[in-house]
Amino acid sequence: MTAMRARELGRTPIVVGDRVGLVGDLTGAVDTLARIVRVEKRATVLRRTADDDDPFERIVVANAELLIIVTAVADPEPRTGFVDRCLVAAYAGGLKPVLCLTKADLADPEPFAAPYRELDLPVIVTRRDQPPTELAQLLAGRVSALVGHSGVGKSTLVNKLVPDAALAVGVVSAVGKGRHTTVAAIALPLPLAPDGSPGWVVDTPGVRSFGLAHVTPDDIPAAFDDLAAAIEDCPRGCGHLGPPADPECALDTRVEQGLLRPGRLAALRRVLVALQ
Repeated sequence: MTAMRARELGRTPIVVGDRVGLVGDLTGAVDTLARIVRVEKRATVLRRTADDDDPFERIVVANAELLIIVTAVADPEPRTGFVDRCLVAAYAGGLKPVLCLTKADLADPEPFAAPYRELDLPVIVTRRDQPPTELAQLLAGRVSALVGHSGVGKSTLVNKLVPDAALAVGVVSAVGKGRHTTVAAIALPLPLAPDGSPGWVVDTPGVRSFGLAHVTPDDIPAAFDDLAAAIEDCPRGCGHLGPPADPECALDTRVEQGLLRPGRLAALRRVLVALQ
């Protein structure tokens, strides 16, 4: 079906994943056109800015339940900074993040994955010579977005998850940065889940930066049930990084009381550094 934004919506942004109200010809027949007259309230929003000083937010996808952060364990080398920034964006936007490590046939994924397990972050490992069965089971019946640098195998995964996708697969360049093979967010229908539920996967453009100008330090611990209450005892303006920057952070008190694992707090603070 082809639909266009109704004039009365003005410049209201409509993005992949939006649930909308339509009028007009809804048959989807050739040469027919419907109009989008309403954009429903978004349950989740994945946002990014061009850089940390850019006040203009770009909505990447709406209403996705999962954010699959795709990174290769080799060729190109994985970058914690990008993964951490994606985690921040997921927590701030209400999405559940999942770390997907590709090309595990080239290197051991565990050294990179281990620190993230302290955040109870699901980690899925894939290989180029095997189908992504575990990932397919996780995505079934859900709306999920995939994000990652160009060249990490994101479009290859989508081609395996949706055999008819016919997406281009990038070739990693000699300097470790792949060509951009997906130029716009694309929503693709997944095979039905065992219970008959439909699912969608949104392949997003490969990005080399993930600006977080729209996120505050409170947005991150607030996404965790065991940390949200703790930060209410922090002084105003606390960045939750601990001494010397935040000597009165309540999260340190929780560790001293045995209510918070030191490793979990360290993992959280490493992610928070992405906002600095």
